[in-house]
Amino acid sequence: MMEQSESSAGVARLARAVLRHRRLVLVVWLGCFLVGGYAASQLTGRLSYDFSLPGQPAYQTGALILRTFGNGGTTTPAILVVSAPKGHRVLTDRSTLAAAFDLAQREVPAVRIVDTFNSSGAHLVTSNGQETYAYLFAPPHSGLGGDPLIARVQSVLSRALSGEKVGLTGVDALSSGGSAHGPSVLVETLLAGVGALAVLAFVFASFLALVPLLVAAVSILTTFMVLLGLSYVTPISFIVQFLVSLVGLGVAIDYSLLLVTRWREERARGASNDDAVVRAMETAGRSVLLSGATVAIGLMSLLVLPVPFLRSTGLGGMLIPLVSVAVVLTLLPALLSSVGPKWDWPKLRNEAAASRGWSTWARAITRHPRATAAVAVALLVIAAFPVLHLRVGQTSAQAEAQRGAAHSLYVSLQRGGVPAGAITPMEVLVDASHASRVAAALRTVPGVTSVAVSTGARATRNNLADLVVAPRIETVNSATMGPVTAVENRVLTLRGVVGVAGEGPGQQAFTHAVYGNVPFMLLVLGLLTFLLLARALRSILLALKAVVLNVVSLAATFGILTWFWQDGHGSSALFSIPATGAITFWVPISVFAFLFGLSMDYEVFILTRVREAYDRGQSTNEAVVEGIGRTGRLVTSAALILFLAFVSLASAPITDVKVMATGLGVGILLDATIIRALLVPSLVVLFGRANWWFPRSMSRLLAVRTSGGAASSAVD
Repeated sequence: MMEQSESSAGVARLARAVLRHRRLVLVVWLGCFLVGGYAASQLTGRLSYDFSLPGQPAYQTGALILRTFGNGGTTTPAILVVSAPKGHRVLTDRSTLAAAFDLAQREVPAVRIVDTFNSSGAHLVTSNGQETYAYLFAPPHSGLGGDPLIARVQSVLSRALSGEKVGLTGVDALSSGGSAHGPSVLVETLLAGVGALAVLAFVFASFLALVPLLVAAVSILTTFMVLLGLSYVTPISFIVQFLVSLVGLGVAIDYSLLLVTRWREERARGASNDDAVVRAMETAGRSVLLSGATVAIGLMSLLVLPVPFLRSTGLGGMLIPLVSVAVVLTLLPALLSSVGPKWDWPKLRNEAAASRGWSTWARAITRHPRATAAVAVALLVIAAFPVLHLRVGQTSAQAEAQRGAAHSLYVSLQRGGVPAGAITPMEVLVDASHASRVAAALRTVPGVTSVAVSTGARATRNNLADLVVAPRIETVNSATMGPVTAVENRVLTLRGVVGVAGEGPGQQAFTHAVYGNVPFMLLVLGLLTFLLLARALRSILLALKAVVLNVVSLAATFGILTWFWQDGHGSSALFSIPATGAITFWVPISVFAFLFGLSMDYEVFILTRVREAYDRGQSTNEAVVEGIGRTGRLVTSAALILFLAFVSLASAPITDVKVMATGLGVGILLDATIIRALLVPSLVVLFGRANWWFPRSMSRLLAVRTSGGAASSAVD
């Protein structure tokens, strides 16, 4: 049997130190809570909205366009639509309309408007003559709300045109439903908190249900405090604020749930309050430490990607488990020592014995491990199958907002014969003296419907011109990049071309920059996680199995995501959004980084308890029954709490956020049910003695001390 591990001894020493100075600990965390509340109110203004791709040709060209013209290049243009009254044609009074566009350009000089009057080579009017549209290039806008410059242009046009209606559509307007309104981060967090409280009330059946919520509140606000400080050193992505609030809520509650449950168990066995705290820290506290490390490693994988906003997300996201672990291992013991027994009322549950239902479930698995594993594998294969046709890109316009002015205008333009690709134009930066010749050549490229060459006073800057190339189809995913590839190949043969930018080229650049580095990211992530788990579980096979099953679980998650969102089987019924046609390029990598660590939590919760039972002399089958019986309700409740947090996140009005939240929520439930409740215990039973093989060479490599200096290799 193993001696007490160094990590357990270290956590126990920490517990005793906290108990000796619990008042100081409480005061320190109270201070962090108050300062964090202030930091949360200040952080929003310091968050970054940078989606740059340094080193990628499309981004470099876009950045040059932005520096040259002060707009466009790195942003997708808005589409200004002027509609004549029913039964009239929009170009009846051409001079008034042209003067209105010219006035808007003069009134808002920071933008660049490419309309049918100040450009050649593109007739930006619908076939029925009722609408004309223009490309509106604006400087990058920070914030989730509407761009005030674009709103001002629309206002100027509306005042100048008394009889016509002026509206906006485009990729950004469609993705937000034409509105910036939606539940705030605070409201989403409160909704998730209410759901978590209901689950905790069921688990504890006492006022202890409030303790994990208190710990989560301190953890979230402390993380915001640290993020505010980091924002002065490095850019922090705006995405992090959502993740800290909702993922932080779930993680902190999950870790608290584990520790409090073990504390109650030790008290039920007759331990004094403080002894129960120390014992809970030695066991559950060690699992919390290990779980936090695995989540942090998963997010650390984003740091190897050459994309600033993903690196920023990884850096900010890593703080979630690290701060949660710090709060749970210090504040929670102090609370349990001081008010724990008083709040553990009316104490309707007895933790002295393992859950009868989950123990029965585990015994059934030990009797039929092959059948259980076969059922689990079959379900995972079915779930993962759609991933074979996963497409990475941008959500199609048809799958964006299904109501509102932006959607109505987009539909109206298509009915008027405007190609779908008009909302994803490419910008080709050229030497001004070659503009007409390059434009003529690009009009012959397959998949290109028009090439607009600006002719107004603002058409050129520094002897450079920006051609607006409209593809026939939306260039939003890996299946629709034909026009982009054709244009990029054609410009290689043309003189005077600086480069190509826009939505489609940006998609291809992102795919190359991120997914070209995925194998390296997987290698780093898998190796670090394997070494960490091998040391903690003192088992080669259990650590390897955990990593492999996590990959399998993620494949099944992406399969369901593909089937539900990309193929549209259920997205319309549940969210009133039809098939997206693709999964937005940044969503899969973000879901992967978060789920890899979060789902590993449950593996750690179960296997550390199985290992503990085995070290006490129980057989493998008995250890599995003990481990599942003690953690089944815990894992299910923890997964449900995280799921509710992601349901709250899915209430955001932006389709891409809904897709990400769905992926995280489905992944958590899938992992807590098929993987951890079926496949993990059945495989441990089938592996038998092989579970506990841990050679001396690995023991020395990972600096694991064992009794008598030998590696653990006990048999059943």
